[in-house]
Amino acid sequence: MSRLTPSEIEPKWQEAWDEAGLFRARRDPARPKYYVLEMFPYPSGRIHMGHVRNYTMGDVIARYKAAQGFSVLHPMGWDAFGMPAENAAMQSNGHPKDWTYGNIDTMRAQMKPLGLSIDWDREFATCDPEYYGQQQAMFLDFLEAGLVYRKAATVNWDPVDMTVLANEQVIDGKGWRSGAEVERRELTQWFFRISDYSEELLGALDGLKDWPEKVRTMQANWIGKSRGLQMTFDLVEGAGGYEGVEIYTTRPDTLMGASFVGISPEHPLAKALCEADPEIAAFCAEIRKGGTTEEALETAEKRGLDTGLLARHPLKEGHTLPVWIANFILMDYGTGAIFGCPAHDQRDFEFARKYDLPIPPVFVPEDAQGEAALSEAFVPLKSEPVRYIRGFAGGEVQTGEAAVDAAIAEAEARGWGEGVTKFRLRDWGLSRQRYWGCPIPVVHCDACGTVPEKKENLPIELPYDEGGRPIDFSIPGNPLDRHPTWRNTPCPACGKPARRETDTMDTFVDSSWYYARFTAPRAETPTVAEDAEYWMNVDQYIGGIEHAILHLLYSRFFARGMHKTGHLPAKAQEPFDALFTQGMVTHEIYLTKDAKGRPVYHLPEEVTGGALADGTPVEILPSAKMSKSKKNVVDPVNIVSAFGADTARWFVLSDSPPERDVEWTASGAEAAYKHLSRLHRMASSIAEEGQAMSRTMAETFSSPGADAADAAGAGAGSDPVADVALLREMNRAIRDVTEGIEGFAFNTAIARLYGFANALSKSDASVQVRRTAMQVMAQLASPFVPHLAEELWSVLGGEGLLTGASWPEADPALLTEDTVTLPIQINGKKRGEMEVAKDATKDAIEAQALAHEAVTRALDGGQPKKLIVVPGRIVNVVV
Repeated sequence: MSRLTPSEIEPKWQEAWDEAGLFRARRDPARPKYYVLEMFPYPSGRIHMGHVRNYTMGDVIARYKAAQGFSVLHPMGWDAFGMPAENAAMQSNGHPKDWTYGNIDTMRAQMKPLGLSIDWDREFATCDPEYYGQQQAMFLDFLEAGLVYRKAATVNWDPVDMTVLANEQVIDGKGWRSGAEVERRELTQWFFRISDYSEELLGALDGLKDWPEKVRTMQANWIGKSRGLQMTFDLVEGAGGYEGVEIYTTRPDTLMGASFVGISPEHPLAKALCEADPEIAAFCAEIRKGGTTEEALETAEKRGLDTGLLARHPLKEGHTLPVWIANFILMDYGTGAIFGCPAHDQRDFEFARKYDLPIPPVFVPEDAQGEAALSEAFVPLKSEPVRYIRGFAGGEVQTGEAAVDAAIAEAEARGWGEGVTKFRLRDWGLSRQRYWGCPIPVVHCDACGTVPEKKENLPIELPYDEGGRPIDFSIPGNPLDRHPTWRNTPCPACGKPARRETDTMDTFVDSSWYYARFTAPRAETPTVAEDAEYWMNVDQYIGGIEHAILHLLYSRFFARGMHKTGHLPAKAQEPFDALFTQGMVTHEIYLTKDAKGRPVYHLPEEVTGGALADGTPVEILPSAKMSKSKKNVVDPVNIVSAFGADTARWFVLSDSPPERDVEWTASGAEAAYKHLSRLHRMASSIAEEGQAMSRTMAETFSSPGADAADAAGAGAGSDPVADVALLREMNRAIRDVTEGIEGFAFNTAIARLYGFANALSKSDASVQVRRTAMQVMAQLASPFVPHLAEELWSVLGGEGLLTGASWPEADPALLTEDTVTLPIQINGKKRGEMEVAKDATKDAIEAQALAHEAVTRALDGGQPKKLIVVPGRIVNVVV
């Protein structure tokens, strides 16, 4: 009997699939389409087990849908621009392009042995000029449609690397690469008008029924719709041309608790005061060195400066509030100004404590007796009833929601405020001061201003070198700024000397439309109408929860922009019909200490039986996400080499629900391999048994005087009851595995396949029925372990390639339950079980139980003291 050898069978079947062209996506109007897409990877250099799990999930769906007769699009690409490539170039004195494409070659070579049903003919990288040239064309279309604009904005500026940093690149107020204190600086930047779509993007979430509720909630919170009050605090004396400070608040019910007015250091009034007062100017300059994110400002020490200005309180006649400049107020949220209510906002509370400002409460807990000093801000939910002791509902118990409505109504009735709806979502700043990104296709001309590049000049390609010399990435700043032959160019409008835009696009732009490009990846336009109409939308999108907000939100906006500019059909404005967010692959962490007590981490292959090769015991920490720094990583290449790709695929899908984390263990991988080897042995045994029977029958027919009765006798010995039982089990497995794949319950489907294998191994059915069942086993397992399944199909004499075969359908007639299995207890302990007719009488069950081998052995010729039958449940024999 042959042995399972993945190193032989897996390349063999991959070559067969390639030669047959089974995975090439074809636009076929006669067939329904199915587009499955996993979030494409960044080419970091090596794949990891998270990649294996993510892409295997998509592959299961793709193979299953293809077997159901769908025309399947399952592509692969690379999210290839970004800072890591520039960092690598700096460290190795190399070039981002060489590093990136080298990594792509390596990762592609590592992924292909997994046997993924990917149409590699559609592969592209976002750093391909053919890709980003079409992105530049869309930028120009967006610009013409009013979806792009340029304005001055406050950004995170790294003074050492001389570049703008994304919020995620600011760590503890410092640049993630340079470690320099990040400054807030005002620069002219390019923006997408995503905020124009706030209401639409929020409302459309209700229609995304096949998205995780958690993701929809995260998106809704990020968009952040709120209703509040817009009003102005009049200044006692104007300053800098301002007679008042406009604010927007979602809690106007707390106005009676106001103790100061706060403005952002970037507020126009603050800037005007800076010009007249050196102390204010110095303070604002110092504040600008801090971070710009809400999270950074939330945790930073609260700092402020009293401007000396006073604002009139709209509800307290003759009462004024001091105007402070405060570091925790963002200019791009609301109006860049607030009224501070320390009793009911923790930031305001900390600020008031520090600067000894009043903290008058507006409301207290519903059951509170009187007013008490606060040790922290009292911030109940708006839906929570509280007792108002100041303001619009003094002495009343009501919710914050009701009180806010009352405050807005009061303000509008008296004419000192207006109820408005605002969104937290800000416009998308896409400018990045770096080399390795998509160049923004505009030119700055002294005569004409900012001029779009002509489409016939696209792509505007990144220069590889500087006049034949390698680009020096060790010099801080953007290399494009100091590249005169690339930067200096004729104006597309007047032909006079002009200067290219040297900012490149945020890499989120690259990933916001790649799903559309896959429908026509070689087209000379961003998309092709017929292909986009056929393939869009993505039927199933798969990726990590870490991309739940920005990537998905930007993609949703971009799809709308592409529809507006004629690149996508209306149906594709929500590009992803279904979304699945998978869990991580985890592993134990192995730790020792060096001579100074510092932690030393060890790779799993370095540890055997809880110790290193030299016998040094290791400390085993709980399983966590695989991390290079903790060395708790398992190299998929090593796993494929040792056990085969099918083992890796089977294990990452079988051990836990796909939305949860899965812990990789060596014993689990070995157990998976043993089970797949068992399936191979079972198929080989059935095939050999069938061949032996065929030889016997052939010999019988060839014997002198042989007749039909002799031939029938040669194949005798099968049990018709066993045949039916196995066929029932087979059809139930078809039903259950199909439901498991449809419901993304891959681990449940695999568990059912284990059960089917056990039933098949114990069955006394005829070899013909067992062969049929084993072929169905191969079909049901093929999305998970395609190489082994193809081999089983071949061994069993299946016609053609299994990968091109249709998915089996369950026979409804064989899904009905004509029998039930009853456990048999003897003196209260289970000693066996028996199949009985579903409608069997109590007397018939008793008679069958008394004839059961376990019961006759226990009775040893005697009679039972008691025989208890619970129809449909249990038989209990008391001996």
